[in-house]
Amino acid sequence: MTLNGQSYIAGVWQHNQHSEIFNGFCPGTNESLPSIFYEATLEQVNQATASAELAFKAYRRVSEHQRARFLNTIADEIAALGDVLIETTMLETNLPRQRLEGERLRSINQLRAFADVLLQELEPLQLKCVDDSDETRLPIAKPRTALTHIPIGVVAVFGASNFPYAFSTLGGDTAAALAAGCPVIVKAHPAHPATNELMTKAIDGAIKQCGIPNGVFSMLQGRQHQLSHQLVRAPSVKAVGFTGSLSAATALLKTINDRKEPIPLYGELGSVNPQIVLKGQDVPQKVALAKQLVNSMSMGHGQFCTSPGVWFVPAEDIDFESSAVNAIESAPSDTLLTPGILHAFIKRTDALFKDPNTTLLAKGKLSKQYHAAVQLYTCSADDFAQSKQLQEEVFGPCAILVKYQDEAALMRAISALDGQLTASVYGKIDDFHIQEELIESLQYKVGRLIYNQAPTGVEVCMSMNHGGPFPSSTDVKSTSVGTRAILRFLRPLCVQGDI
Repeated sequence: MTLNGQSYIAGVWQHNQHSEIFNGFCPGTNESLPSIFYEATLEQVNQATASAELAFKAYRRVSEHQRARFLNTIADEIAALGDVLIETTMLETNLPRQRLEGERLRSINQLRAFADVLLQELEPLQLKCVDDSDETRLPIAKPRTALTHIPIGVVAVFGASNFPYAFSTLGGDTAAALAAGCPVIVKAHPAHPATNELMTKAIDGAIKQCGIPNGVFSMLQGRQHQLSHQLVRAPSVKAVGFTGSLSAATALLKTINDRKEPIPLYGELGSVNPQIVLKGQDVPQKVALAKQLVNSMSMGHGQFCTSPGVWFVPAEDIDFESSAVNAIESAPSDTLLTPGILHAFIKRTDALFKDPNTTLLAKGKLSKQYHAAVQLYTCSADDFAQSKQLQEEVFGPCAILVKYQDEAALMRAISALDGQLTASVYGKIDDFHIQEELIESLQYKVGRLIYNQAPTGVEVCMSMNHGGPFPSSTDVKSTSVGTRAILRFLRPLCVQGDI
């Protein structure tokens, strides 16, 4: 499928002949790819926002059944891209085929899940309720009031580096906003520009088939930070969906806070996802659990937002430690998604290596210089509790095994944690009842509490919550995964009176 390297503005592929250009990058070979892409201009950002604002007036009137057909057609068009999509993304990410095929299916399924909710007229979300009037009530009559929800307006979506399908161009944020009745402008992630273009061709086909206004979707290619800030500064943008680093989200929030009208930034920013191993497990359980955590931490080569980066383990559990060391030392090295991510990983792991409170327990072999080796460090629970550096996320295949002597030390370490997306607790059912104080403390640190299971993997369903206390996300009351994610892009409207 031929690539044009352009941005997509309200149904038109375009670029400025004076635009800067950039190439895609292949992590697998550590070389640039031949395809050329054009930086979107500030003028194109303005065109996209103006078109989206105009399209909103028509799209918000589109029925829920028509929107459901639109989402299902997008899903069909993604599937129709076939191997071209998978092979293109493999080049841009070096992620394996099986992983990408699974992520593509997840992206298709989440579009269809939102469509199913719309076909049920949003009833599963309980967005509509009515209080009848009462003319006999004294001293004044009670009016009839009905609560409904309406789309918030134009939504800016920022694609993620680590999920080129599920959290990018046509990922969960875009699906939720479109389902809500909101136009979407995607700032494509520059790590996979060809993938973004192919996905945009999929939604372009769906727009044409379903007769959707062109301004309902635009996609901006580019690496310049000013594009992102220009987009969130636009008065017509009413909400932002973001998956990425805390530093990038903080910069965007500063721009948003300078707006005359404040708007929400729904950011999913990652976490260390603490894993708590309770005392009292037998040796086979410890050995199996250590291998499970190494596998979970190595999934996506440590580039999942739910990767388990901190493991709290009883200090006397030598069997767990030796099993983890063996698994780490045999783990292969691999590429990270971008040179920038690799640079940050090396910087953070070097700091851990030099930290007087940590010890390198194990490190996998480094087969190529531009790879990242799997690493495991250790420290005491008290040192962990007193060090913000040890509590920070290392985005990549690295974890810290934190040894605790007793429950008091474990509680101090957990109390020191910032907000997290997830936490897992491993033990027997009776242990969970005994550790009520620990469990309660964890509930106020995380958005998802897991028992005897690794955190990697997020189910797309009504009951899922993918978010958590800051800084794991910017809005503790919302989720970026599951059908309740639509609530971020709807606002309540009370209608009073008999009509």
